[in-house]
Amino acid sequence: MSDIGVADRPVIAEARPAAGRGLAVWLLAGGLIGFVAALVLAVEKYALLADPDYVPTCSLNPVLSCGSIMASPQAEAFGFPNPLLGVAGFPVVAAAGAALFAGGRLAEWFWAALQAGVAAAVVFVHWLIFASLYRIEALCPYCMVVWAVTIPLFTAVTLRNLTAWAPRLPAGVGAVVTAIRARHSVLLTVWFLLIAAAITQRFWLYWSTLVA
Repeated sequence: MSDIGVADRPVIAEARPAAGRGLAVWLLAGGLIGFVAALVLAVEKYALLADPDYVPTCSLNPVLSCGSIMASPQAEAFGFPNPLLGVAGFPVVAAAGAALFAGGRLAEWFWAALQAGVAAAVVFVHWLIFASLYRIEALCPYCMVVWAVTIPLFTAVTLRNLTAWAPRLPAGVGAVVTAIRARHSVLLTVWFLLIAAAITQRFWLYWSTLVA
């Protein structure tokens, strides 16, 4: 019995760093990509404020039009340009990923705060998606990059935290978390397909003129 226990321990010890390394990559890459997209949006926004005739580099056609997004009230939901939220928040995510990648450990209070942050971010992103499709009626390519990284960051952090907190949660949560982890890629694929379907449906008349 003792030999079996000793043999099992290295396997468990090796499995943990692998999972941590994967999460580190998610956080580091997503944080950096999101930061760059948010920074470019902030620069474009202030260029537009300085010169009302300025045409943002991501204004490509009537649908892919950053200028329409930036000129809308939704672009300053809290009284300042939305990209500043990303400029401030994504470096924190990237730093957390870098710390994990280097072998560091993050306190549980930090994970709780990060969970609150990514949850608020994913809700805000979906409000912006709705506003873009049904209020502003335009899309911003750089904003869509932010959408594309925020959703995986939310799922990655949430699954990590649910896994860590499962012993303290009601019975059965662990099995649900395990099932979701096993289908993480399927969940993300369906999520993005639903957003893509909404975009396609909303701007179908315009898309159809391009292929006609």
